[in-house]
Amino acid sequence: MEWRGRRGSSNIEDRRGMGTAGVGGIGLVGTLVVLAVGYFFGVDITPTMGGLSQQPGAAPRGELSQADRDASDFVSVVLADTEEVWADVLSRQANMQYTNPTLVLFSGAVQSACGGASAAMGPFYCPNDRKVYLDTDFFRVMQSKMGAGGDFAYAYVVAHEIGHHVQNQLGVLSEVNRVRARASEADSNHLSVLTELQADCFAGIWARQASERYGTIEQGDIEEALNAARAVGDDVLMQKAGRAPMPDSFTHGSARDRMTWLQRGMRSGQLAQCDTFSNAGL
Repeated sequence: MEWRGRRGSSNIEDRRGMGTAGVGGIGLVGTLVVLAVGYFFGVDITPTMGGLSQQPGAAPRGELSQADRDASDFVSVVLADTEEVWADVLSRQANMQYTNPTLVLFSGAVQSACGGASAAMGPFYCPNDRKVYLDTDFFRVMQSKMGAGGDFAYAYVVAHEIGHHVQNQLGVLSEVNRVRARASEADSNHLSVLTELQADCFAGIWARQASERYGTIEQGDIEEALNAARAVGDDVLMQKAGRAPMPDSFTHGSARDRMTWLQRGMRSGQLAQCDTFSNAGL
């Protein structure tokens, strides 16, 4: 993916190097309740994260490394691309003006309008403040621990979280949360899966548009994104955590389903083709 030297977004809030003092640790279950459908992962991937997360109260990182600066430049370019793509797609396909979100870069742990969170939980979107939260060290973990490296794989992560912002603007998140509030655990998990698969499909729309608009997609990039989607399937994550896959407990979808819906968005480029809820008979 060719990204160096291209326009970056100004909607970046860089909190790295600020330390994590005062960030509350509310745990996996509490965080999922607070963030509802925002998290990229529905199971605890701490066993694959190694020593990524800093504990609350840890000392600041200090000066950012060149790798840190490169990561923020990369994320900024991807974010700028999503802004241009979704402004056009929502205008043409939904007769709606796109509102740009803010992307917060953090180190180890962070406080959002949805509560506190640790980097071990992965990137997430908070609908309360319309911000995406990302510790860019997560890209290193994708490559070294999950076998899902590559610029376009990392771009897919950002595009998926932006997909949740699009859902928020379309009113999907609020409706899902309303229904989940009175649903059984199994039904709630199923709705969560459908929400996440739609965000994957939206990421696919972005990938198609980015390829057509900017010509920056190189051979092998699509395979990187599909490999990342496979790597974050609930079944794959559960197996890596030493657990037997249990479909009723999936919250984000199987590896196969995540790849399928990402490809659906890539092939169609249409919001209407990303209606996972109607596809499931809802």
